[in-house]
Order: sequence, then C-alpha cells, then structure tokens
Amino acid sequence: MSLEERFNEAAEKVKNLSKRPNDDEMLEIYALFKQGTVGDCNTDRPGMMDFKGKAKWDAWNGKKGMTKDAAMEAYITKAEQLVSTYN
Repeated sequence: MSLEERFNEAAEKVKNLSKRPNDDEMLEIYALFKQGTVGDCNTDRPGMMDFKGKAKWDAWNGKKGMTKDAAMEAYITKAEQLVSTYN
C-alpha cells in the first residue's frame, strides 16, 4: 500500500473515532493533516478574536519545513495512537 493510501485510510479512521480526542491531540492531527496535504502554511494568521482559528493556524505553522511525506508518516502514527486510545 502506498504512503498516500495509508494516509487516507488513517484519515478515515480518525473521522470515525467513537470518542473525541482532547484539544491538543486534535490540533496535532489537524496540523499533520494540513502539512501532509498542503505543505507549509500558506494563509495569514486569523484575527485576534478567532481563538480556534489561531490555535489551528499556530499548530499548522509549527510544522513549517516538514516534508509532506514526513507529515503523512507522522499523521499515520498519530492516527494509530488515537484509534488505540479512543476506539
């Protein structure tokens, strides 16, 4: 199975977790997903009152420089951890 296929399979598993992971875990999985699919953050940081948007942007921007392949591998590893914890 290719890296992209494993990544997509892991993303489906994360969508179908029986319980919601904590906020830090959600930010980490979001950041790895964005880095693995888009690459480095390419948007402006959200405004002062958009706390959720800023947290997501900061998490993704924190992965700056990580290759898409490395981000996909890290995402798969994190997804497996979340599945074992929350399913």
